[in-house]
This record gives sequence, C-alpha cells and structure tokens, in this order.
Amino acid sequence: MGNKHNSAGFKIRSPLSIFIVICLCCFFYILGAWQKSGFGKGDGIAVQMTKQTDCHIFPDLNFETHHNDVEIVEPSRPKAKVFKACDVKYTDYTPCQEQDRAMKFPRENMIYRERHCPPEEEKLHCLIPAPKGYTTPFPWPKGRDYVYYANVPHKSLTVEKAVQNWVQYQGDVFKFPGGGTMFPQGADAYIDELASVIPIADGSVRTALDTGCGVASWGAYLMKRKVLAMSFAPRDNHEAQVQFALERGVPAVIGVLGSIHLPYPSRAFDMAQCSRCLIPWTANDGMYLMEVDRVLRPGGYWILSGPPINWKTYYQTWKRSKAELQAEQRGIEELAESLCWEKKYEKGDIAIFRKKANSKNCRRKSASICESKDADDVWDKEMEACKTPLPEVNSANEVAGGELKKFPERLFAVPPRVAKGLVDGVTAESFQEDNKLWKKHVNAYKRTNKLIGTTRYRNIMDMNAGLGGFAAALESPKSWVMNVVPTIAKNTLGVIYERGLVGIYHDWCEGFSTYPRTYDFIHANGVFSLYQNKCNLEDILLEMDRILRPEGTVIFRDEVDVLNKVKKIAGGMRWDTKMMDHEDGPLVPEKILVVVKQYWVGGTGDSTPSGQ
Repeated sequence: MGNKHNSAGFKIRSPLSIFIVICLCCFFYILGAWQKSGFGKGDGIAVQMTKQTDCHIFPDLNFETHHNDVEIVEPSRPKAKVFKACDVKYTDYTPCQEQDRAMKFPRENMIYRERHCPPEEEKLHCLIPAPKGYTTPFPWPKGRDYVYYANVPHKSLTVEKAVQNWVQYQGDVFKFPGGGTMFPQGADAYIDELASVIPIADGSVRTALDTGCGVASWGAYLMKRKVLAMSFAPRDNHEAQVQFALERGVPAVIGVLGSIHLPYPSRAFDMAQCSRCLIPWTANDGMYLMEVDRVLRPGGYWILSGPPINWKTYYQTWKRSKAELQAEQRGIEELAESLCWEKKYEKGDIAIFRKKANSKNCRRKSASICESKDADDVWDKEMEACKTPLPEVNSANEVAGGELKKFPERLFAVPPRVAKGLVDGVTAESFQEDNKLWKKHVNAYKRTNKLIGTTRYRNIMDMNAGLGGFAAALESPKSWVMNVVPTIAKNTLGVIYERGLVGIYHDWCEGFSTYPRTYDFIHANGVFSLYQNKCNLEDILLEMDRILRPEGTVIFRDEVDVLNKVKKIAGGMRWDTKMMDHEDGPLVPEKILVVVKQYWVGGTGDSTPSGQ
C-alpha cells in the first residue's frame, strides 16, 4: 500500500527543468569567482573594512546627508535669492543701537542708549561688508594686546584716553598696554590689590561683571586668573570701545544701565565692578545699585573705583565740592547697607563691598522689596527701585540659593538651581546625561573641523545654549563662549552661570547687541526649529552673517527639513555649506550643516584669502 501511494505522488522532473537548474548554478559560480577576483567592488570593500579601523582610509567618502533637498517647483514659491553687499557706510552697523534712531528717544535715564531695533520695513536685507584690508585677528594671548587697525579703523580713543594708557596706535596695529582710567599703572597691579581682599586665586570667584568697561582691560587680564568677566558699555562718543574688547578676544556686549533690566539672571556674578563708570548710583532711589544687587551672587563682591571714592584727593580735579562728593559717598554706603552689603575695604581710589550670604545676616531691612515672583524674567522689562529678595534659608550660615563649588569643579557639579528642582524638567540625572551628550557632540565636531579647540576660534557663540553643555565641553583658556538663552526657550541661564560660564538673554527676531565681525564660531542647535514660526529665518541668518567674522564657521544642528530651508537661503549669502549626517548615522533625522563664511570686503565682490 505504501509503495503504491509513493509512486502516485512522485512526479518525474523534465530534462528542461534539470537543464535550467544546472545553468543557474553555473551562473552564480562564475559571478562569485568574478567578485572574489577583485573585479567585484562589494566584497573588496567589505574585506578592506574588516581589516582597517582608520576612518580616513577612504578620502573620497561622500559625507553629504542622504536626505537631499529636492526643490519642488511651485509658481507661488520664488527661488532662493542672492543677497547683495550693503553699502560700505554700514561696515559697523549695529541694528538696535544705531545713533540716528537713538537720538529720537529721551536722554533721561539713558533711554536713548538702550536697545531700539528697527521696524520690519527698515531692516537691512543685505550683507554687511568688512572694511578694506580686514585681517584675521591675532591669536590669543597676543590678541589681548594687539588689534589690526584695518579691522577697527577708529583712532579717537588713542587721543581721548592717551594719558590713561587705554590704547596706543603703532603703525598698522593698536597696542593695548593694559591700562585704564583708574589703573594707569596696569590692570595686573589693580587686580593684585583687589586680590588682597577678594579670593580671586582659589576659584571662589569665577564670573564677573564690568559696568562701563571701556576697552575691557580688566576682563582681559582677569582671564589668566581663570575669571570670566562679562563687560558692557554703550555705543557712545567713546567710539568702538566694545568693538575693541571683542576684537581683543574678551567677552563684551553693547549695553547700558538705563531703564531696562540687564539681560542676566539673578545671582549670576561672583564679582562686579564700576571703574570710573560714572553711573549715578544713588539716582532714582538707588535703582541702579539695586539692579547690581539683583545680579550679584550672595557673598559676592562689588568694587567701586573712581568718583566719589578718594574725593579728598580729587575734588578739585573733578571740579566738584567736598560737601557734594562726601554726601554722594555717604549715600552710596547707606544704600549698600540697606541692600545687605558690608564695606570690607577702602584705600586710595578703591572701595570694596561684600553682599551678605543671606537675608538673616542683614543689619537693617530694606524699605522696598520687589513683588515679582521671577527675578530671572527680565528681558525688555523696566527696572524698579526695589530689592530683589533672596531665597529663604534655614540658618544664618547657609548661602541663599545654594553654595557653589570652586571653579573648575563647579563646571560639571550639579548646579543648585537643578538640585533644588527650580528648572522644569531638569533633574540631576538629566543634567549629567546632557553633559555626556554634549561631550559626544563636541568630539564629533572636532573630528569634522580640527581647528575647534584651538586659538583660531577665540570668540564663540552658542545661540541656544540650553544647560551650557556645549560650552562646558569646549572649556579652555584658548576660547570663551557667549551662551545665549533665547527668550522663547526654557530659562536656563541661571544654571549656566552657576556652572561658571557666562551668557545673555536674547530674542533672535532682533539684532544682537554687538558689532559686526565679532565671533569666530557660531553654534546653532535647534535655533531654527525654535523660531521657524516666530519670525523670518532669513533675518536670523543675515544677523548671524553680520556678527560672524570673514572665514568664520557656523555649525547648525537641527531637523533635516529645517536645515534644507536654511541651506537654501545660505546659498545666496557667500557661505560655503556642507550637510552631514548625525554622528550616530544617516537614519537619525537630526542633521549637521557646516558653514564657512567667505572672505570679502566692502567695495569688492571677490572672495580672496585674508593672508593670515
């Protein structure tokens, strides 16, 4: 029975089927032999990849993203335009601090020196030219002392401040001897005197604020002591002082103590100074000193050098009466005491005050306490004559807001604002994960661009700084980072300062408070996703071009669709661009767009080497 069923189910294959099978076997045998011989590229590359670990063995690898920007032709959508150069008269254009617009505003409380940005119809839609002869700045630390005249062709300060040792003109360069109005013998000697009272050397003091900074020699010379100073001064008759500061490689912005809050969080700075800044500290019921108190950290120091200190010696030089100057100093000291400050030192031209660590140690109560619930919500908001309350403490020995580690330990220590749960969605664990992520990202950037981490990129900006992980991963004496926290992003700037870094609030729909050509390297992480429905992306890119130095670099990190829009606009901006995959591979939707700004100067359309 069984054999009968087997014979019924068995079908005899035809000779044609057997012939086809034999032909296929022969074909695949020959194909395999051909590939193994080296003529087939697939196996050759596979064998080489398994034998080699050096990523650079294929110099012709195409790093372009796998997501190509395929233009969809729509009649209603114009093609990318080419941006023309602005007139050479705009070489030093600062959109929100232009003199002609400023003079339309009241001089009271320095309102006319504050930010006044152009309306949409007055915005420039062209590329700001560099001055003829522009050259890549001297590398740090030589750049601290020398600036090319062609880069900042303004000699007025060499005449106005000749006796104060600010700046000297020598041939084709400016020399900065390190002097200042209140330290004509040099910033080093001045800082040495401060260090006899303030613990500058041990890392306790890391962040500093210079109000009315001149050419920022104080901040320049603090850097070798590992103190990072944020300097500001208005754009006024002291022509280009902030521009000189940034050209030297020192953090600075155009700014003024007027009617609007400073763009910094509360409890940001370990030390602040006024070196003949001529700010009327007791005016407006002490509002200006109250603003310094807001941004000064508990236990921080305030230095006042210049009028009215040492009035007995200088009253005739200042052409003011003894009684007036004595009353002014007394008023400052009484105001400082009401702010819970204590005078620690007065000798010669210098007085030093220290803010108490908490409100329990105050000798007297302040008459007016600010009612605002968020002392960090300050962008474009008017100041008031009131004291910013300190966080509550449980004992007289506790530091209000939390005690900070000494630098550099504080750079990666969990900041008090995070430890206390004051930043929504950020925990100690997520903070540490963010640090790991940015170390990974920065290492990938360095593999792409070997100049990152060298003195070639001195002034660096992070346009959307988050927790400051990018700046922390880059931390080096060779560079500094301006950490910008957009006003529409999560408010993390207080965390950044608690890490010993510096930064500023800003709305990228407006011009930044700096001169053209002041940053070597700009990092834009998620900026265009953040702003794509808030303002014109073209305006942001033109502003980036304004503040980026010729031959400077931008790294964008964003979603591929957003970066394709950016790349299309950038194609008309005299930028060289390259799209790259995420370091984790082509399947990650986040991509990297690397940009290098071409060298060109006013009056020419050519891109030529800088010769540096």
